[in-house]
Amino acid sequence: MGDRRNQLKPKQKRARESEALSVSSSGAAQTNKLEGRSFLYVGGRDCQVAHLRQIASSHGAELIHHDGGLREAVSRIDNILPSVDCVFCPIDCISHDACLRVKTGCKKWGKAFVPLRNGSKSSLERAFLDLKTSRSNAS
Repeated sequence: MGDRRNQLKPKQKRARESEALSVSSSGAAQTNKLEGRSFLYVGGRDCQVAHLRQIASSHGAELIHHDGGLREAVSRIDNILPSVDCVFCPIDCISHDACLRVKTGCKKWGKAFVPLRNGSKSSLERAFLDLKTSRSNAS
């Protein structure tokens, strides 16, 4: 039985390597769609900010975080909005005041507003993938 497992491993390695190559080549083509864009993330959990920034950078984007009024002034959102391309708001982890300010500011500045179902990392990842898909369909 031990010999059989060792025989399967090289096949699995080759399959994983070819899979990784195809993902990285298609990922490189998609990454350029968001390259250099900046996004504002308002609200969420402070302990996840580093992970969220890592997700954004894996897509070639910059993520600016505002805590939604816990420690930072909500009025600071007005100063950040003109410099970003899009705003993400996890609707389960944001104050009503901050959410309203973001929505009206996005309307004023013509920025995209993307409400996220929750403050999870997978919600942000899904939002980035949806943005890439919509941008590639628009091209």
